[in-house]
Amino acid sequence: MLHLTLLGIGLVAGVFAGMFGIGGGLIIVPALILFLKVKELEAIGTSLAALIPPAGLLGAIAYCRDGYVNVRYAGLLAAGLFAGTYFGARIMIALPPSMVRRVYAGFLLVVATRMLMMGK
Repeated sequence: MLHLTLLGIGLVAGVFAGMFGIGGGLIIVPALILFLKVKELEAIGTSLAALIPPAGLLGAIAYCRDGYVNVRYAGLLAAGLFAGTYFGARIMIALPPSMVRRVYAGFLLVVATRMLMMGK
């Protein structure tokens, strides 16, 4: 079940990365914290490790040196990201520009609201 959860998070992050050109960390970090109860630094480090080439290499090395990367999680997230970015790109390419802006704005509002509600 854990494998499917991690692959699913990676897939969703990949779809949104393909749709919005974002690093998957915007999805991965909150998902690891909320669904898998991973501590914040481990979520950030693991997300960077999943996104390594080339975006997170130096950051992931720094987190890894201090023990904040779950390599198994990062590998499964990367597999989902690899497939998901294709589907996200295909979705957004098919939409008119005005809809792309609305979808992206709605996505950012949902993420911002969710992050504010997480508390301490």
